[in-house]
Amino acid sequence: MSASLAIIGGSGLTQLSSLETTKQQVIRTPFGEPSGALTFGRLGGRDVVFLARHGYGHTIPPHQVNYRANIWALRSVGVRQIVSVASVGGIRADMGPGVIAVPHQILDYTWGRKQTFFEGPDQPVTHVDFTRPYTESVRQALLAAAKRAGEKVVADGVYAATQGPRLETAAEIDRLERDGATVVGMTGMPEAVLARELELAYGAIALVVNHAAGRADSRDGIHMEDINATLTGAIARVRRILESLVQIDGDT
Repeated sequence: MSASLAIIGGSGLTQLSSLETTKQQVIRTPFGEPSGALTFGRLGGRDVVFLARHGYGHTIPPHQVNYRANIWALRSVGVRQIVSVASVGGIRADMGPGVIAVPHQILDYTWGRKQTFFEGPDQPVTHVDFTRPYTESVRQALLAAAKRAGEKVVADGVYAATQGPRLETAAEIDRLERDGATVVGMTGMPEAVLARELELAYGAIALVVNHAAGRADSRDGIHMEDINATLTGAIARVRRILESLVQIDGDT
């Protein structure tokens, strides 16, 4: 069984409750073990694959996710399009807790992560174009899905990918803002570029769960209980967008 669409769930989306699961499959890759077994099922009548980025028990921190194995495993079962769901901190004034954004650009501050499939003595040097890190057709489909679902989203965003697992300092957020970032997370890279290397369409839903460090009610600190409360209240909205997305694709 294969499915052309995969959903990678981040914090708060370790399972897709509306997915009619048909099977789970452990995939072996040349790059090691993925975050977990791939979950195959049907969402709104369409075959999809789901993978929990941090493991189904949320035990893998951002800097230790095997991004290469995850992307390779999805492609090996026929996936051609990936929608990433990630929790982020809001930097720009309109990116407050509970806001959902569909980012259009990335700033990468990660280090030490395996960034490419093309390395080793037998691999040619390979440069992929990354001018537009998110596939525009996927972005537009997500925006249309949100509109159909009646969910308000911000139609852009510059995602700053930091190393983690610690949260950022207020000064670091000031720097990210000067660089042009509007949201901050820890998993956007190298996931996006690895998808590009394997010629997979890739888009993201960024769920803002807190003001970034030094901003608004995070001025003096970020409280995990507030993040969890925001996740609980907003993740159902993300699910509605995903359900709408597969309905739109099914109508075309």
